Amino acid sequence: MRAVTYDSYAEDNSRLQVGEVPDPKPGPGQVLIEVRAAGVNPVDWKVMAGGLDALIDTWFPVIPGWDVAGTVRALGPDVPEFSPGDEVMSYARKDVIHAGTFAEYVAVSASAVARKPAALDWNQAGGLPLAGMTALRCLDRLNVGKDDVLLVHAASGGVGAFAVQIARDRGARVIGTASEGNHDRLRELGAEPVAYGDGLADRVRDLAPDGVTAVADLVGGQLDTTLAVLAGGGRHVSVADSDVEKHGGHWIWVRPDGAALAELGALADRGVLDVEVAATFPLEEVGAAFDASRSGHTRGKLVIIP
Repeated sequence: MRAVTYDSYAEDNSRLQVGEVPDPKPGPGQVLIEVRAAGVNPVDWKVMAGGLDALIDTWFPVIPGWDVAGTVRALGPDVPEFSPGDEVMSYARKDVIHAGTFAEYVAVSASAVARKPAALDWNQAGGLPLAGMTALRCLDRLNVGKDDVLLVHAASGGVGAFAVQIARDRGARVIGTASEGNHDRLRELGAEPVAYGDGLADRVRDLAPDGVTAVADLVGGQLDTTLAVLAGGGRHVSVADSDVEKHGGHWIWVRPDGAALAELGALADRGVLDVEVAATFPLEEVGAAFDASRSGHTRGKLVIIP
């Protein structure tokens, strides 16, 4: 099959190449997915730069990518949940960084697979898993509900947009930080936008004089602001700053979970989740997709199409 690979860590795109690699084999409890779309996430190029070397083993050459939507082509032993031809999606992170989703096929544990929601096209489904599940895990850990005022740092980003939509569906009031160019988008999603940067805590306090009851930090470096605006007894999480654990918060790392992904699919089919796709790229242009992601200014999901 054709796949994108890199054979050593690199902070730029110099080690990326497209070529033929052996087809993956679906082992016991696995499904073989023919990839129709694979979402790009910042973790993909951070992994390529060695950013998770201390945490997860890596076997070179690596096929990057952890998001996938596609069609089941074959099953390993004992996989009664799925059949060939099923349209599915998955957050396909594995215990070892090696065989990712920027390829024509990927083998994934059935426990990490969910059926593709009818409301989403392939590109939207391919961009949903990691970001959507991260948002869902944050809100579940915060136990966000109708009595909450939630502050979302980086609310217009890939994870943030999902967090806003899910929290609003749960009845929470949502305040979201973003550049002014994305404020209208946040209003469309149901959030009250505030500009990030100097004076952020004061701007949040202007909107919520009694403080916010929950904070989801989706960008890092926001702990001082979080503590300044959090009401007594409030809860906070971060996906990028483990120091929150020293201040009563929780460091979130999403895990593959087909049931949680199916919950997101149900939200999409109910019309709760809008998955905005910013751009699509062929395998040969993964480097360009990484550059767009590195810029930090892309609104919506970037998607690879094999």
